[in-house]
Amino acid sequence: MTPLFDPGLQPERTALAWQRTCLAFLAGSLVALRVLPPILGPWSLLLSMAGVLEAVLLLSVVRRRYLRHHQILATPDGPPSRVGDGRLPAALGTSAVFAGIVSLVSVLSIRT
Repeated sequence: MTPLFDPGLQPERTALAWQRTCLAFLAGSLVALRVLPPILGPWSLLLSMAGVLEAVLLLSVVRRRYLRHHQILATPDGPPSRVGDGRLPAALGTSAVFAGIVSLVSVLSIRT
């Protein structure tokens, strides 16, 4: 009997890519916590903790999403025509751009 899908292909690579992205976001948030306090003061803690919280939440969402997709692919009926949506990439992209803009504006506004 042949397997329904190759378990080493796209779902696992996608899940690993999302995990790397979330971990990079987490690392960037922690670096911001170290670098931004002289510039933003107490706001840097809020910005960094928001990034850390979002990274942890996204890691849990990515894990649940991977398990759901794996279960769908393992069913004999095959995958439905539409499995997921684009809210996860949009949320991560929007928040990363927002945090980057806030940090960049703050750093560039320093008067020497």
